[in-house]
Amino acid sequence: MQGRAPVREIKLWDPLLRGFHWMLALFVTAAWLLGQFGPAKMTLHFWCGYVVIGLLIFRLCWGFIGPAPARFSHFLCGPVTIASYLRGIFMREPSYWPGHNPLGALSVIAMLAVLAAQVSSGLISDPDDYINVGPLASYVSSATRSKAVGWHEFGANLVLILVLLHVAVILFYRFWKGEDLVGPMINGRKQVRDR
Repeated sequence: MQGRAPVREIKLWDPLLRGFHWMLALFVTAAWLLGQFGPAKMTLHFWCGYVVIGLLIFRLCWGFIGPAPARFSHFLCGPVTIASYLRGIFMREPSYWPGHNPLGALSVIAMLAVLAAQVSSGLISDPDDYINVGPLASYVSSATRSKAVGWHEFGANLVLILVLLHVAVILFYRFWKGEDLVGPMINGRKQVRDR
């Protein structure tokens, strides 16, 4: 289109953010699979959850002190920007957005919030099997421990939905919009257009 700034390739995602992304994908997937199909004794599931906690703490810190594209202030947008972005979502051209686009930013926040709730519910769950009790279950009431089991099961389904939605959006961008979102999360470089 006429009047638009040229597209250029920039170094966008730093190595720590990319490592965080792929480690989170690995350990969330492993935790989910172990929770659904793993052995009755959930030790490995617990350890995957502990790694996810560490990764979430890192991402929270990196969202404030990391490089500019990783900071929450860089990609959180207001409703006007989100609405403007939505108007062009089905155009068959790349967005060339310099970082997380407005919908991607909402996705990041949703995923981080759901994962934080998920690991929190796991830490206080007590399924009454005397084996798979969360390490912090003794610090909450019996009723809360019991409810946390249901919250954790609901959270697992919510995580699955968000992950499937994430993959579907990546495929949509790749095949409909012609924009590769995976490559930049591997090599850190992305085609962008100045706004």
